[in-house]
Amino acid sequence: MKEVLVTGCHGQLGSELQKLAPAYDDSCRLHFTDRDELDITNREAVFRFVEEGAFSVIVNCAAFTAVDRAESEAEACDLVNHVAPGYLAEAIAAVGGTIIQISTDYVFDGTSCRPYREDDHTHPETVYGRTKLMGEESVVRLCPGAMVIRTGWLYSTFGNNFVKTMLRLGRERKELGVVADQVGTPTYARDLADAIMHVVEGGVLPGIYHYANEGATSWFDFAHAIHRAAGIDEDDCRLRPLHTEEYPVPAKRPHYSVLDKTKIKQTYGLSIPWWEDSLRECVKKL
Repeated sequence: MKEVLVTGCHGQLGSELQKLAPAYDDSCRLHFTDRDELDITNREAVFRFVEEGAFSVIVNCAAFTAVDRAESEAEACDLVNHVAPGYLAEAIAAVGGTIIQISTDYVFDGTSCRPYREDDHTHPETVYGRTKLMGEESVVRLCPGAMVIRTGWLYSTFGNNFVKTMLRLGRERKELGVVADQVGTPTYARDLADAIMHVVEGGVLPGIYHYANEGATSWFDFAHAIHRAAGIDEDDCRLRPLHTEEYPVPAKRPHYSVLDKTKIKQTYGLSIPWWEDSLRECVKKL
C-alpha cells in the first residue's frame, strides 16, 4: 500500500484527485493537505510531516497561480512555487520516496511554431513562469527520482477558471471580447488527475513530462466551444475576437503553448482525451 501525500488539495487538481481517491483504495492511500494543515513554506514542518506520515510519494499541486498578481508579489510567488517544492523534494528524498511536481507551459516563451517537447529550451517571461521553472530545477536537483509534469490551460468543475467565467459572462452579457491570437490546449483537471493516479499506481519514473488534452485551440475558439456545449448561442451572447494588445494585463501570455505529449503517452501507455470531448463532459457536470 503506497502512502501518498497530496498538497494543495483544495485547488482544481487537488479537488479532482480527492474525487478519484476512493477508486484507488486497494493500491494507494491518499492523504490530502492544504496550507491550514501543512505550511509547505516551513522547512521544519515539511520534514516532520513527511517523516511522521511515512509517505512514499508526494504529489505537489500547491502553487501561486495568480499570474498577474505574481508580477507585483514576486517574493510570495517564489516562496510557494520555487522554495517550497524544494523543501518537499528534499524531505521525501530523505525517507527514500519521490515527488511529482506539477508545472506549467509558462516555462516557455510561446514563440514556437510546433508543440513544445520536454527538452526544448525554456525561456519564461513572467514571474510566475520563472518561479515555476526554478521549482522544477529544485525538485529535480534535490530528489533524484522526481517527476515533473507540465500542463496548461487547466479547468475543472472546482474553483475559478476560464470555463466557469465564460459560462457566467455568456449569461450576463450580450457581447464578449476574447483573445484570439493565443493558442494552447485546454486541460480538464479530471483527465490530468487520472493520469497522475495511473503514474502513481504504475510507478513514478523520473524526468520531465508534458500532459494536456489532445488538440489545440485559441481562447476565442475555446470560448465558442464552451458556449456551444452549454447551449448559449450568438443571440444570447456574441463573441468578438481580440488581439492580445487589446487586452492588456500585467503578465505577458505565451502566444503559443501547445505541449507535445508523446513522452508520457509512450512511457505509460496513456490514451489522452480530445479537448472538446472533455470540455463537454465538464460543462455537463456544471
